[in-house]
Amino acid sequence: MSDETPLRVAVLSFWHVHAGDYAGTAARHPGTELVAVWDDDAARGQAAAERFGAAFEPDLDALLARDDIDAVTITTATSDHRDVMVKAARAGKHIFTEKLLAPTVAEAEEIVRVCDENGVKLIVSLPRLYHGYTQVVRDVLASGRLGAVNYSRVRLSHDGAVANWLPDHFYVPELAFGLALADLGCHPVYLTQLFLGAQPKTIAATYTHVTGRPVEDNAVVTVTYDGGAIGVIEAGVVSPDPFLIEIGGTTGWLSYSERDGHVAVAVKGNEIERIPVPDDLPSAFDQWVEHIRRGTRADDNLARAVELTRLVVAANHAAETGVKEDYR
Repeated sequence: MSDETPLRVAVLSFWHVHAGDYAGTAARHPGTELVAVWDDDAARGQAAAERFGAAFEPDLDALLARDDIDAVTITTATSDHRDVMVKAARAGKHIFTEKLLAPTVAEAEEIVRVCDENGVKLIVSLPRLYHGYTQVVRDVLASGRLGAVNYSRVRLSHDGAVANWLPDHFYVPELAFGLALADLGCHPVYLTQLFLGAQPKTIAATYTHVTGRPVEDNAVVTVTYDGGAIGVIEAGVVSPDPFLIEIGGTTGWLSYSERDGHVAVAVKGNEIERIPVPDDLPSAFDQWVEHIRRGTRADDNLARAVELTRLVVAANHAAETGVKEDYR
């Protein structure tokens, strides 16, 4: 396929709230064309197809057998990720998927392996890895200005469960495998892993149910590392708080709030420096298109997606047991 020919994309399910975002991206992106929609809820899928001017295909196998579809975006229930992605990969369709990659580490690793075996380019939507503020934080940490980093806190929340704008199926444990941590909390998880490391020493988790629903809507996870560093991961769908990053080291600290437009850095003995947030790097979707065009693999993204799954699974278990556990 030449660089001038758009990749023909189908959306697999409008179960997730981000399905429309990815469908819109596929329709607008200069390198892609939105061709079709499949959904196991025919009414939902038909309505979405009409909204985006695409064809609706009620049979997943029939859609994956079509020669006029090169790639798919996956926004099914998390419980269906493994089955749908393995089937799509074996059909040779490139895959852009919403996080969480899968409910278990074994399923996540299987998805990656089957994609590799079939020459399918897979990428997971981990958008905050590529935001401008993340690049500033990485640069500051790499410079050593904060000394030995020993603390990180990343918080993300919205009011979806109290303002009732999340769909009802987000609260079904068998479909979603969690909410505050397993969906929204994925972003603080992979950022914490980026800042402190993918392999902590211990993990503890506290989940609460502010709205009384069967999945957690308020979550705090703490991880510790060799050398004493502590990572605090906070996520909730019961308060409209801003997105926050705080990192401390032996000689300085930094902080970022999405309301600021800059990263504040204070090194011992110096005035606070405010570093402007640069433009974002190419998005995960942009990178996916490039990997397909160039025949390359999203090595870093896939490694982080599997480690994200590993930590979420461990956090869910720690929350269930109520004790701090060895992570390794």
